[in-house]
Amino acid sequence: MVFSRNHNIIFMLISFLIILATTSLASAGLLPFSSKHVVIINKLVTRQTLIVHCKNKGEDKGVITLGPGDSFDFRFRVNLRKTTVYTCTFTWPGNVATFDIFRADRDDNPKSKVGVCSECIWSIYEPAPCRDRRDGGQPNCFPWAS
Repeated sequence: MVFSRNHNIIFMLISFLIILATTSLASAGLLPFSSKHVVIINKLVTRQTLIVHCKNKGEDKGVITLGPGDSFDFRFRVNLRKTTVYTCTFTWPGNVATFDIFRADRDDNPKSKVGVCSECIWSIYEPAPCRDRRDGGQPNCFPWAS
């Protein structure tokens, strides 16, 4: 009887967490486990091939080669502590640059100056990576980390 009661409580808790993770509150950055979709587009003005290598602490997305205008995307969920970071290295002829393509504190924080994105679309230019805005406004561009 005790096992059955504990089993039901665990089942209800897991069900509740799944429901929370799939609601709009989660995608708005208000709850943990929000679903994210990162899209990276090669918009190098020089029309060079862009080599992209993205990873976080536990997952390596591999090395991807993008021709001019090509894109690469991946999906994940923000961790419980909201410390998820994906760092990418971008290489094109004569250049190597690094940038955190997703940071929970920047991209999943309603108090961030750039706001929350559930679909984080990044245009990669020589001077800077820029996160496109859903409203079509000026993109948010950031300096390269290196």
